[in-house]
Amino acid sequence: MKLTVGLLFGGRSVENEISVVTALQTLESMDKEKYEVVPIYIAKSGKWYSGERLLTVSNYRDMKTLLEKTPEVYMRPVYGDHNLYKVKKGLFGDGIVAKLDVILPTLHGTNCEDGTLQGVLACTGIPFVGCNTLASANGMDKITMKMILKECGIPVVDYFWFNDKEWYADRDAVVARLEKALSYPVIVKPANSGSSVGIKAAHNTAELIEAVDEAASFTTRIIVERLVTALKEVNCSVMGDYNDCEPSVCEVPMRSGEILSYQDKYMRGGGSKGAKGGAKLSGAKMGGAKLSGESEGMRSTLREIPAKLQKGETERIQDLAVQTFRALSCDGLSRIDFIIDEASPERPIYVNEINTIPGSLSSYLWEYSGKKFPEVVDKLIDLAFARSREEGFKVTDFGGNIFSAMPVGGAKFSK
Repeated sequence: MKLTVGLLFGGRSVENEISVVTALQTLESMDKEKYEVVPIYIAKSGKWYSGERLLTVSNYRDMKTLLEKTPEVYMRPVYGDHNLYKVKKGLFGDGIVAKLDVILPTLHGTNCEDGTLQGVLACTGIPFVGCNTLASANGMDKITMKMILKECGIPVVDYFWFNDKEWYADRDAVVARLEKALSYPVIVKPANSGSSVGIKAAHNTAELIEAVDEAASFTTRIIVERLVTALKEVNCSVMGDYNDCEPSVCEVPMRSGEILSYQDKYMRGGGSKGAKGGAKLSGAKMGGAKLSGESEGMRSTLREIPAKLQKGETERIQDLAVQTFRALSCDGLSRIDFIIDEASPERPIYVNEINTIPGSLSSYLWEYSGKKFPEVVDKLIDLAFARSREEGFKVTDFGGNIFSAMPVGGAKFSK
């Protein structure tokens, strides 16, 4: 029998559109003989939708029409209920769209990748691919992530953090503390966004203020890091769980400026000498719907695979990637991004960030590592079921009722 997979994408995030691309790329590569895929799109409003219209990229150009013609759905936050229900039910029937066996999230950013959604899914008890609530939250928040990694002896660049209320209350004081802690140039980031959204370099106080104002429009927590100017960025994916995982080959994404921008990641053409782009979403079918479009998402980024690094650096990065994955108690598949400081004779390597749900699920890295994407999806779903079984063995009920020992008539509770 086929497994019914709820492919969850979209979300209340600035990365909503990128998530759509990831979902359709994933869907294109899934084994249709093994899986019955149910697309579930979370709109920026927070409403959930499901239907075949969601499988065609061009439909997203007119979002209003797409959502008007696609049934709205929901899941109940009740443990053991894995059904997907229609919001508008007919006169007859129970309104069940599908009984889901497992959820495959391909969401990015806040409210999606940061543990918020994972907590909702955990309430239902349904197996789901990827990190749990804790690992997702720690991986998404750059401040918390760096604190954990630093405690574990994993190298990160020097950083300074604060919240938006501190900034708005006494900007000059924050700037003074920041400039004492770090020297220019620096890079300013929203602590919990991805895809390089809201990230800017600053070379002086005026640029710093402008960059922080923009970052604060996306989040309540801001991190400022020392900017490594002569840097080489290297990415490595890790798959497995916190106990047993393996790294992929490494890649070097090509950037057009000081930082790898949103445009570099998603809006540049793919393919160049020495760089692999990837397959376009064109002509593939699922349930009779064509997957076609111009954007290739992370596959379109110009990249060098395998990364051409100095002796021992590939192994060092792969080892740090596994250490990071384990330190954050990750599950499923993540991509860890690194920085090599090429200006230093020692060429120190730093962990920059982790993407617990990377764009296109790092399919290109695993293809070079000898694993076809359908195999990767199979592995991720197997890991989801394995974690669900393990969690089922944990004690959640002592089997007693403390209220049964109370005197008849009840007991008063004092503060």
